[in-house]
Amino acid sequence: MPPIRAVLFDLDGVVRHFDPANVAAIERTHGLSPGAIEAIAFAPQLLHQVTTGTISRREWVQRIGGVLGNAEVAEAWGTQPFQADEQVIDLVDDLRALGIRTAILTNGTDTIPAEIASMNLAPHFEAVFNSAEIGWKKPDVRAFQYVLDTMQLASAEVFFIDDSASKLAGAQSLGMQTHHFAELESLRAALRQAGVLR
Repeated sequence: MPPIRAVLFDLDGVVRHFDPANVAAIERTHGLSPGAIEAIAFAPQLLHQVTTGTISRREWVQRIGGVLGNAEVAEAWGTQPFQADEQVIDLVDDLRALGIRTAILTNGTDTIPAEIASMNLAPHFEAVFNSAEIGWKKPDVRAFQYVLDTMQLASAEVFFIDDSASKLAGAQSLGMQTHHFAELESLRAALRQAGVLR
């Protein structure tokens, strides 16, 4: 098996985090049951449209507001603060210092470039692959193949990390090593086992 030359990271839930208490507070304030907003936002058809670039993030939020019958709630949900995980960024920098290429593959929207810039992530990653731009979303094999083709890598040379186990399937079917992310130390252990970290 060839050595790992690149580590591919999911964005949300791995590199970037939202505070779930924010959503809970919005729902409480507006008298909504827990999970009501995301049940609409993440309904498969609507989520597919925004993460494959068929509709913009702006239109997505507007549609959520329309279903809720409350545009204010949708706007509050759509403008939640987020932050990069500094410990994960430290790991990314450790990998780069070892000569390992790093990139992100996210099921994102058209606002991902601005969000990446706001967190100053560009210096840490060679590339950010956004489903809304490439037209395929994880776990579609074509999303992963796009990354491989663009980076000119073989699947066995890539280690992919995602906090959603279901998103690993496309990478695994191509022969990538994968890790279901839960916390940093188990990820570091998996990277050591794969011979990526010492």
